[in-house]
Amino acid sequence: MKRDVIFVGNRLILNEAYERYILRSIKNSLASIDSISYFEESDKGLFLHLEELLKNESKLIIITTKSTFTIVGKLLSTVTSDNQILKEQMLIPSRASILENGSYLLSHNHSDINVLLATEGKALPPILIDDESRQAVIHLFNEELISAQTLLEPLAQNFDVKLEFSELVEGWLKIRIHTRRHGNLSQFIASARGLMHHKVIAAANIAAFIIERLTHHKKKLSFAESCSGGSLAHFFTSQSGASNIYEGSLITYSNTLKANWLAVDDDSIEAYGAVSAEVVVQMSEGSMNVSYADYTMAISGVAGPTGGTETKPIGTVYISARSKTAVHTERFHFEGDRDYIQEQSVLMAVKMLLNIDREMFFS
Repeated sequence: MKRDVIFVGNRLILNEAYERYILRSIKNSLASIDSISYFEESDKGLFLHLEELLKNESKLIIITTKSTFTIVGKLLSTVTSDNQILKEQMLIPSRASILENGSYLLSHNHSDINVLLATEGKALPPILIDDESRQAVIHLFNEELISAQTLLEPLAQNFDVKLEFSELVEGWLKIRIHTRRHGNLSQFIASARGLMHHKVIAAANIAAFIIERLTHHKKKLSFAESCSGGSLAHFFTSQSGASNIYEGSLITYSNTLKANWLAVDDDSIEAYGAVSAEVVVQMSEGSMNVSYADYTMAISGVAGPTGGTETKPIGTVYISARSKTAVHTERFHFEGDRDYIQEQSVLMAVKMLLNIDREMFFS
């Protein structure tokens, strides 16, 4: 069964922050999203798109504005050979089975359609679709894609599940597991953990997993960021419970603040440059000294689109992960635009945090 999302209305297309909020809410309700489509208010292609989607079994969520809510209801009534009725001061298809606070659910053949009236700055109406799909997500570290597929695909066949792989950064695979008719998710995950000891984390949300683990062990986390500009901090603070393990960190773009706030040696900056292993090691140490955290990570690099040199081209990033007993520092070269380079830097830093204390995070 496909899971599709349609945005209808210019206002929703323009408001990127509200759109991201809507998609986060939908992802919390649906097992996955197969397609996202955008239509302006007067786009005549919407009718044909709806007609095509509803030919097959689908779970469809349509996000509308005040000016497109009734239009969408009329189009759905036409596609499903229904008529509109006035209910709770809203025109909706007469076959809508549930209506709740600006959201209604309509079933047609083998499809469920949930239409929501979205208003910027307001909470999204309730999502009424019940997604019974059985799936899970695990994360696999320090394993190449080909070897992971070779090891896990036979196991998947044994437990009648289907696997989808994506490499987030080198050495970090995100694996989505779908059950087939007689599949057993829990036994597959347990077997995968046994087969790949100290490599598998059975959690969909890694940030939430780290927060839970550090909270349980009463550990703290802090960062020193340069080219990532606070993205690493946001990776964790976007999750509930972050305040249990995170008290703050430092974003030091200038060399002056690297020296004054993190005690990075001026001679190191002069000799090696701000984007260097020598400096990023001192940044992670300075972050630990200032915060008294149990784990720190530091990032410094060239995110672009300008600033690269022959020896340190755009995408060059140094990351240092530190615990009370160990420190690990690496140089990376990421490709893509500025945002993607920053996002890859954050993911690699998180991977290095997990590896700096494998007993803590993988046991």
